[in-house]
Order: sequence, then C-alpha cells, then structure tokens
Amino acid sequence: MKYNASIRIKGRPIDIQSPAYFVADLAANHNGDLEMAKELIWLAKEAGADAVKFQHFLANKIVSDYGFRKLGAQAGHQAKWQKSVYETYREAEFNRQWNEILAEESKQAGIDYFTSPYDFEAVKEIDKYVPAYKIGSGDITWLEFIEFLARQGKPVLLATGASDMREVERAVETITAYNPDIVLMQCNTNYTGELENFQYINLNVLKTYAVRYPNMVLGLSDHTPGHATVLGAIALGARVIEKHFTADNSQTGPDHAFSMNPVTWKVMVERARELENALGTGIKKVEENETDTVVLQRRAVRVKTSLPSGTVLCAEMLEELRPAPRDAVFPYEKDCVIGKRLLVNKEMGDYLKFGEWE
Repeated sequence: MKYNASIRIKGRPIDIQSPAYFVADLAANHNGDLEMAKELIWLAKEAGADAVKFQHFLANKIVSDYGFRKLGAQAGHQAKWQKSVYETYREAEFNRQWNEILAEESKQAGIDYFTSPYDFEAVKEIDKYVPAYKIGSGDITWLEFIEFLARQGKPVLLATGASDMREVERAVETITAYNPDIVLMQCNTNYTGELENFQYINLNVLKTYAVRYPNMVLGLSDHTPGHATVLGAIALGARVIEKHFTADNSQTGPDHAFSMNPVTWKVMVERARELENALGTGIKKVEENETDTVVLQRRAVRVKTSLPSGTVLCAEMLEELRPAPRDAVFPYEKDCVIGKRLLVNKEMGDYLKFGEWE
C-alpha cells in the first residue's frame, strides 16, 4: 500500500509539519439560494476557513423515498425534520448550474472550492472545478464509487463515521490502489448537536490510525458544538478539520442547528493556531524566550563568607543560590571544588567559576 505523507490542495501542503487545513462544509446551508451560497463563501473566508465544501446530491440519487417510508418514524436528527426524508433532501439539493459560478466566486474570495459528490454524474460535472473530493461516511461501503473518485487523481478525504476498522481498511485499500493522496478522517455521525455526543467522538482513533497507517495524513470531520474536539484532534496529529458552517444557526434547515457560525468558526481557528504554535517541534531545548530564565532561576554555588586566596574549600563554606551566571559552577558540579585551594579572593555571596582553584 502506497500513500503520501504530504499532499497538496491547490499547492497548499498538508502534512504533520503544516498548519491544519480548515474545511467549511456549507452543505445545504445555502437554503437553495445562490446569493446565500456566495455569501457563505465570503463569510467562511473571513472566518479563517481554507476551503468551502458543498454537497452534490440529488434526492433520487441518495435516498429511497419508499425505503424511508417503509422504515417508519424518522430517528436521530431526522426526527426534527418537518418533512419526509426524501422531501428534505430534495429541497436541500445543490443546483448544479451553480458549479462554475461558485467556483469563480471562491476563486475571487481566495478560498478553495470542492465538494462531497454522491453520484457518478456529479463527479463528471464538478471535476474540472475542484482540487479535491470528500467521501462522506455514509458511502464508506460503496467501494465502486470510492474507486471511481480515487481514479480522478485528486486528493481524497475519507470520513469514517459509523464504521468499524475493517470497513475503514477496505475503503483505504480501495483508494490507495489508485491514488496515494488520501486524508483519513475520524468522524462521529450523530448530527443532533447534543453535549452527550462528546463521549462518542473517540479522538484516540486518530492514534490507532497513526499506528495502522504511519505518516498518513489524518483529519477530523466533526459535528459537535464548539471546538474542543478540534483542538484535541490537532494535538493528536489531525491536519484537516471539517465542520459545518452557517451564516445563522437560527435558520430553518437540516444542518443549521449544529453548524459553526462566523463568530464561533473564527474563534475555533484562532484557538487552533495558538495550539499549533504551542505544540512546537518536539525537540527539548532551552527556548529563545527562556534564555534569561536560565540565569535568573537556576542556582550557582556561592561562598557564604568572604574567603582569601589560598583557602581550602569545604562544603560548609558553600551554598546554592540564584542567580546562576553562565560561567558559574552549578550545584551538580559542587563536588569538583571540595578540597580545592582558592587562587583568588572571594567576597561573601560571590559565585565560583572554573579556573579559580587548584
């Protein structure tokens, strides 16, 4: 199995050494309005997103009206929908005549534009406009479609919500057989926005993925409120972050309630950038902003009383006190001076330096 430890989207490197790449999933939050879709692109850019992602589905290509009606009562987040599953999806469809318009709008805004496609025709229509594809968790077992996307030769972001490890492995194997540019994303596909969902996010799966696929680019597709999971994921190595984005959480629609808004998204990115700065290189060293502290907070070996040249030093004459000039004898070196004869006069409180005894 071959895959790249670093991928590029529109020339932007994405790897463990790079800042997290934030994808604002606009999904159906455009409410079927082209001008709203355009506004969301600009709002996402202003809030710090690196990419906007739409969802290219047609109701009759993604859900079975008959199947959901036979299933009975709507469950989970769908229970709050005022209309049937099929009708809700139909109203949330992305107008594919917008492809070129929104791709150009994104270009003008300076933000990457791509999608989660849900049928073969969508891929054919959108391919020339997008630098990457996202595979939604619900399609992780649709290997024929996964292969088709992988063969497009563009980075593939694979969400792995509501799946087990063997299902993840099959999908990864399918992608990497044709395409080395993969982002493997932990995900929990509960869209209710309830606080209890935090116990199911299982960010430690990212560590499992890192062991199973060393150096593979990892990510998080998240639907929890706030940004706690995002910070945790970045700390565990995720470098692609996807969350839903809306202009206003109070709007009516399937995704608005659990989406981030311009204010919360901006705060999330700001906190993430702080975290990235704090994570550092992993190399333990005296940092640039600690150079004064080395002197101010460390202890030096000092004389308790004034001592003339020729004095033979003993432990009772010495103590360890701050500060510690860089040429000082440090406490762990004190045994080197015990029993030695001073070559210089020392005033009470002076620190000892190498070369001052014989």
